[in-house]
Amino acid sequence: HFMFLYNFSSKQEHPSIYGLSRITSSLYLSNGTAANNKLLLFASQITAVINVSVEVVNTFYPDIHYMHIPVTDTPISRLYDYFDLVADRIHSVDLQQGRTLLHCAAGVSRSAALCLAYLMKYHAMSLLNAHAWVKSCRPIIRPNNGFWRQLVQYEYKLFGTNTVRMVSSPLGLVPDLYENEVRIMIAF
Repeated sequence: HFMFLYNFSSKQEHPSIYGLSRITSSLYLSNGTAANNKLLLFASQITAVINVSVEVVNTFYPDIHYMHIPVTDTPISRLYDYFDLVADRIHSVDLQQGRTLLHCAAGVSRSAALCLAYLMKYHAMSLLNAHAWVKSCRPIIRPNNGFWRQLVQYEYKLFGTNTVRMVSSPLGLVPDLYENEVRIMIAF
């Protein structure tokens, strides 16, 4: 029995993509289905939910504050306009000892990009390190290339320097951290 419990708790590092991925002590990332799962929300003591989608409708539960950011997952969507608003909201929930769940439809692109912006602004992480951290917590994250361009811009605004660059590839502009991956794909 002890072994089972031990293994179960060590899975905290890589929760299933269907659950909530813990990014910091007060920030979680998930898909739209998990965000509407009352048991998951209450088990993780979520006090604020930020829905970054147009397609997911939230079930409103008592004692949880909801914020809606209606953005589509396309490279031309202006997510940049919400970087500060969302980061500030996550920070204020944290200061009140609350917990925020940030979600979109899949918990891969929009909510992940906003998560990176928050880590840069309030945890002084470079974009490169923020991405490595969030990817270690939720391996499926992959902001679209338009969001990457906006994150690179935001990193420069915050720190006056860049740790990720957009580079040309046969698939258009991609962040340099995807360069090898693109090369391998093209080879096939």
